[in-house]
Amino acid sequence: MDPNDEGKMERAKKFLGLSQDESEAVSRLAVPERQAGEGKSFYDTFALAGNRVVRVEPGLIVCNFKVPPRLTDRTGKLASGAIANLVDVAGISVDFVEGLPMNVSVDMSISHLSTAKLDDELEIISKRLGQRGGYTGTLVLVRNKATGEIIAEGRLSMFRTQASSKL
Repeated sequence: MDPNDEGKMERAKKFLGLSQDESEAVSRLAVPERQAGEGKSFYDTFALAGNRVVRVEPGLIVCNFKVPPRLTDRTGKLASGAIANLVDVAGISVDFVEGLPMNVSVDMSISHLSTAKLDDELEIISKRLGQRGGYTGTLVLVRNKATGEIIAEGRLSMFRTQASSKL
């Protein structure tokens, strides 16, 4: 390890304001190298593990998700970034077509209406609102499955380039 890297790491830890326990926990994380397209990525495992698809129809996907400790903030609630990630993935997934390029989110608006706590069971409903050319709009609703309380509502604007052959 380069001696300068150690100083940079210490400055980063100080900037982030991690406690000694948090800092030690992060330094113990082992993220193995992997080749692109080979098995699940760190992102898949960390952010999406536990998201279960329960219903699929044209233009509609319904998933269940139990809030895990790894996605909670210091107060024990589902982190805002985790909610944004779930909304983005659910919104894109409703318009996934195998063999075509993935949609790219070009605009996302999320209203955070309530909070979800550790171990809350959430229902995530993603519905296509409309499509014109390469543009698709979706609505994503995240709600507490037990109480029906709406946690967040998101709207996504996505774009997919039209596939063309250069042959």
